[in-house]
Amino acid sequence: MAADYYGLLKIRRDATQDEVKRAYRRLARELHPDVNPDPETQERFKEITQAYEVLSDPEKRRMYDMGVDPFASSASAGASPFGQGFNPLNDLLDQFFGAAGGGAATRGPRSRAQRGRNATIRIELELSECSFGATRELTVDTAVVCPTCSGEGTAPGTHPQTCDICGGRGEVSQVTRSFIGQVMMARVCPGCGGFGTVLVRPCPECDGDGRVRTRRTIKVRIPAGVEDGTHIQLAGEGEVGPGGGPPGDLFLEIVQRPHEIFERQGDDLHCTVTIPMVAAALGATLSVESLDGPADIDIRPGTQSGQAIPLYGQGVKHLNGNGRGDLVIHVTVETPSKLDPEQEKLLRELAKLRGEEAPPGRFAPGQQGFFSRLRDAFNGR
Repeated sequence: MAADYYGLLKIRRDATQDEVKRAYRRLARELHPDVNPDPETQERFKEITQAYEVLSDPEKRRMYDMGVDPFASSASAGASPFGQGFNPLNDLLDQFFGAAGGGAATRGPRSRAQRGRNATIRIELELSECSFGATRELTVDTAVVCPTCSGEGTAPGTHPQTCDICGGRGEVSQVTRSFIGQVMMARVCPGCGGFGTVLVRPCPECDGDGRVRTRRTIKVRIPAGVEDGTHIQLAGEGEVGPGGGPPGDLFLEIVQRPHEIFERQGDDLHCTVTIPMVAAALGATLSVESLDGPADIDIRPGTQSGQAIPLYGQGVKHLNGNGRGDLVIHVTVETPSKLDPEQEKLLRELAKLRGEEAPPGRFAPGQQGFFSRLRDAFNGR
């Protein structure tokens, strides 16, 4: 008759994997031989360890729920003729090729300390901050080394104990029969999970994980010249790993807020200025905005609508380089739509002087060629 593994761990049959793990760890603290060395307690510890090995493995648990005990003999369990409920071909592949056979072969104990995960934070910046750089203080919720156990995972005054099942090897040997005879196989130790040590008294603050979650503030320097979508890597500023392992990296993803005047194209800035018809004809000096403050530009006499005026070196700073892009100002000439009688009279006199009372007009093809469209697109028209 198969053992009642659910009853041994005192859990329901629909218990989740986390509930199975918690139940085993709770009982292991009470029944571990280092805590209760009497023979009866040691036997119970072996029973709950066997129950945990079956119920924590989805495949073995599925077999057990179907009435096949992976630890029962072949005669009583009605399982595979090779016994133990294992696939001998997979076991052989595990022996010679490791995990390629689909099993969980190990090579000695594995460290509890593992590298932490990377994290990504999005930061919104103004155009001027992207251009000239900025310093930000970021508040992040992350995992840090547990201050109570310093990452060891054990209660104060205690340390991990060598697993008495595997003797600290992290794996146990098992003899199974195959089509070539008996084979000695290595399996992850069910008592320590492959670590070679057990936490008899886990840390009460981190529950043996070696880390706790907290909120901390870090100051970061955003370099000049970043743009929307730029990623900045901060090595070692991510989450601390389980067992007090080394931290991962923190990545900052830059999001550039739209600007009310400028449109950024690479390191160049583009904007449009609208001027009256008379100013375009006679010329003028205008004050325009730039990232460095107000700047004067000269509108030459006869300036046409669509003409571009560059201000060299007034754009965004080059990332990881010297110099800056340009500020390109696109001119739009505004034709007055309403004229009072005196203005209309003056314009008619001007038209008469210029011989434009009946202008013939100049015609051109209705569609631009490919290179013209490409040029206008480049110039932001």
